Amino acid sequence: MRVAIAGAGAVGRSIASELLENGHEVLLIDKAPTAISVERVPQAEWLLADACEITSLDEAALQRCNVVIAATGDDKVNLVVSLLAKTEYGVPRVVARVNNPKNEWLFNEAWGVDVAVSTPRLMSALVEEAVSVGDLVRLLRFSHGDANLVELTLPPEAALVGTRVGDVEWPEDTTLVTIIRGTRVLTPNKDDVLEAGDELLFVAAQAREEQLEQLLSVQRQDATG
Repeated sequence: MRVAIAGAGAVGRSIASELLENGHEVLLIDKAPTAISVERVPQAEWLLADACEITSLDEAALQRCNVVIAATGDDKVNLVVSLLAKTEYGVPRVVARVNNPKNEWLFNEAWGVDVAVSTPRLMSALVEEAVSVGDLVRLLRFSHGDANLVELTLPPEAALVGTRVGDVEWPEDTTLVTIIRGTRVLTPNKDDVLEAGDELLFVAAQAREEQLEQLLSVQRQDATG
């Protein structure tokens, strides 16, 4: 997979290193000469250019990329890069960094963004996830399709404790993708039995989140007396 990353700062370089370790091709683009630090990520390709300009993206051969990541520290730049990547080059997957949570509403399909990653929101969500049991926590928003990655830790008193995954009538437009049980990461199948303390990760339509939370938080009759 070929990935272009606009923004060669600490965030961009970190993403590049992870992708390279997983065997992908990576191109880092930045217009600041001081950001071009080939020695920090020597396996990557580097391009000194303005990612908001068509000529630069032509030089980067963006049409050959499977994924573009707009990872600069400027939300305006990330939006422009995302829009150009999707509309001018038909990049299948565009991921954009949101620096200011107030701008998050802009990072959607209209601007070519498939996945918007808000670092402040993600950090607060991870804090909530660490301390919340029985509450639905939104971890990531997928702009394309209006779906979110959400998590809930199943409390001991939940009615679904002891229930087979295949016996649960999940809401429409909702998929259980992972069960985290202690140090194990389980790919759910219909015969898996839900246990207290399971961290359940779902991809769910935003309109179904309340219904999903209600299903998971319903208490057993013996727990409520």
